[in-house]
Amino acid sequence: MLKSILNTFANCFKIPELKSRIIFTVLILAVCRLVALIPIPGLDGGALAQFFEQSANRNSGLLGMYSMFTGGALEKCAIGSLGIMPYISATIIIQLLSAVIPQLSKLTREEGGRTKIIQYGRYLTVILCLGQGFVMALGWENPQKVFGERFAGELVLLDNIWWYRVQTVLMLTTGTLLLMWLGEQISDRGIGNGVSLVITIGIVSRLPQAMQAVWFMFFPPQGAQASFNLFHGIALVLLLVGVVAAIIAVTQAQRKIPVQYAQRAVGRKVYSGGTSFMPLRVNYAGVMPIIFAQAILMFPGKIFSTLAAVTRDGMSGFSKLCDALAAALQYGTMPYITVEALMILFFSYFWVATQFNEIQIADDLKKYGGYIPGVRPGQATSDFLHRAMSRITLAGAIFLVIIAVIPTLMFKWAGVPFEVGQFFGGTSMLIMVGVLLDTTRQMESHLLMRHYDGFLKKGRIRGRF
Repeated sequence: MLKSILNTFANCFKIPELKSRIIFTVLILAVCRLVALIPIPGLDGGALAQFFEQSANRNSGLLGMYSMFTGGALEKCAIGSLGIMPYISATIIIQLLSAVIPQLSKLTREEGGRTKIIQYGRYLTVILCLGQGFVMALGWENPQKVFGERFAGELVLLDNIWWYRVQTVLMLTTGTLLLMWLGEQISDRGIGNGVSLVITIGIVSRLPQAMQAVWFMFFPPQGAQASFNLFHGIALVLLLVGVVAAIIAVTQAQRKIPVQYAQRAVGRKVYSGGTSFMPLRVNYAGVMPIIFAQAILMFPGKIFSTLAAVTRDGMSGFSKLCDALAAALQYGTMPYITVEALMILFFSYFWVATQFNEIQIADDLKKYGGYIPGVRPGQATSDFLHRAMSRITLAGAIFLVIIAVIPTLMFKWAGVPFEVGQFFGGTSMLIMVGVLLDTTRQMESHLLMRHYDGFLKKGRIRGRF
């Protein structure tokens, strides 16, 4: 098995076109890492990086998740501190608006409409970068309010504060647009999945830090006692293999709805009928429900803490209630995990409801002479697809809940460092496995066209519809 995979990678470099695409992709990803390492002039990025290294909970919470997606650029005050996330956010917003605004929905189905939708996403990316960049610049001006009172010192080194703000916003916006352009170049001239690979390389860049943490788990520095033994190591390896296998299985899982096409005549041409299938993905929403849930859950605890501090003098009863709610919603508590699970379930169905249009699919099937055997065309087909999608979405949502809580349980209950636990589940593992599957499929298609064996001799990696 291993020898076959190594031979397949060797075959990739025997095809000139695929070889040039792989080398081009690697060089572009190296440039993306440079963007995450070059600090913004006028900021003391070293002080912030040192603070993150000394903080025990630096990788948990909203800032930790954002730093993970930016490949550690946020910790270094780098020009890529916004990462590619504004572009991802703009794309998601456009997708959601396309589901509720008829003009945008019609535009997506027109010839050349996708190009305009992408252009709108770029414009929205610039707007989001300017807004988020200004907020990030203000946060670096007041680090104690963002990173806590434990942060001592100042990050801004310039005296002219407005020049610092304008310069920082422009450089952060430029960094995101550069990453967006590099991702598009990978999609056009590389091996594909450009934006996804930009995010993935940022996550993978934290792997050396996780490996160091694993080493200290079993072989701590002198004077410290190891809290993990050989049996814990075997359990971690088995858990990692099980999680990766489960993610691959569920990511590739789909329900195939049979579709029969009747013979039809269009003008003088007669189109013969046939049998096909409609793939309904079990994990249709992907990683989006986890991102939405974790991002929203970062705010209630801070809001209740602020309300408790403000009302501590005049409204002691309300202040105690806010303190209790803030403590209950701290990261890793049972109420936090419960609310996160419910929100993941909700956002899984929300994403399917906004992106999966069973009415349009039923109309298209009826228009082209297709039907599901045993189901009447039209409204009955739409109801059938709605019921089928609701059932498989529940299975996918439960899977996302399990994957999302694994790093939390490992961090809070098992004492595993968070930088290690994030590679056992959560958004990082889902993104890495999904992107690697897509990239492998792209490379395999090039190999099969040149009559080389793919990565799998039995079965093929299916495309993620």
